[in-house]
Amino acid sequence: MSTENLPEFVRALLEPAGYPHPVKSVELIQTHISYVTLAGEFVYKWKKPVNFGFLDFSTLEKREYYCGQEIRLNQRLCPDLYLEVVPLYKNETGFSFSGPGDVVEYGVKMRRMNQDGLMSKLIAAGNLDKHHINRVVEMLVPFYRDAVADASIVQFGTADGFGVNVHENFEQTEGFIGKGGLTRELFDTVKDYSLRFLANTALFDKRIEEGRVCDCHGDLYSANICFDSEKTYIFDCIEFNERFRYSDMCADIGFLAMDLDFHGLTELSDYFVQQYVELSGDASLADVLNFYKCYRAYVRAKIGLFTAADPALNPAAAAQCLTDAEKYFTLARRYAVD
Repeated sequence: MSTENLPEFVRALLEPAGYPHPVKSVELIQTHISYVTLAGEFVYKWKKPVNFGFLDFSTLEKREYYCGQEIRLNQRLCPDLYLEVVPLYKNETGFSFSGPGDVVEYGVKMRRMNQDGLMSKLIAAGNLDKHHINRVVEMLVPFYRDAVADASIVQFGTADGFGVNVHENFEQTEGFIGKGGLTRELFDTVKDYSLRFLANTALFDKRIEEGRVCDCHGDLYSANICFDSEKTYIFDCIEFNERFRYSDMCADIGFLAMDLDFHGLTELSDYFVQQYVELSGDASLADVLNFYKCYRAYVRAKIGLFTAADPALNPAAAAQCLTDAEKYFTLARRYAVD
């Protein structure tokens, strides 16, 4: 992988000697908002200095703050995984975790999970089964039951409150029409469906009355779930914007269900929803499931477009992002017309 477009500190952190603990090799993973370095027994997540409007990591102070938020919020489901905020110093000899020098970046330090246990890898290997789904459901039901759901949070579950996210999707992607499989016809079809659904304000109010809106995870899909022999980890929740995390629980459930559909695992997707409804008693989830599936598929497609446009991403990875975006857009349209 070419490193010429990477920030200087990231290039330095690709060297094993740059860490204060034993490291044989370093692996770099990029998203549209983060650099993640896998180093020995630990993982370090570094926020990119980007401002997408809905997300603002543009200053060092903001990145430090959101590192702290990431640890606090993710400790709800992974108390032994998220460790601390770490400063990165720079002086005339280079970068270090202990100084001396000026702090030039902040990162989130985590324990490294068994990568073979990632749900995304189990899917790729054809090894995901109902036992894994049961473990996820058994974690989620008490998590939502105990989640904060005060008046300042539930307003985000109204049609107007959640509609802000939906409208933003279309505002941010209209300029991408013609890329990543986003045609004008698909754009209009998904937008028209979404706005018609939002007009059913009573349904959103009913979900609030039933206690189905709370401080959720916000990014519940296979890349953020990992299994080992004893524990299930649901990690990397949304820390950077409360309105993406404060929502109907179905915005989470629909995300994972959509993700399983995306990977061709429709039977497991249906099983996940069935088990969740049975264990949680959420009988009206079916009334809003397709809407939130459609929303989530469109968001994933949008992220693919954003990521592909990052000049630091190598061409092969950018091309894959566009390929995935097309598949997500197609899935969003399917939900819209079902």
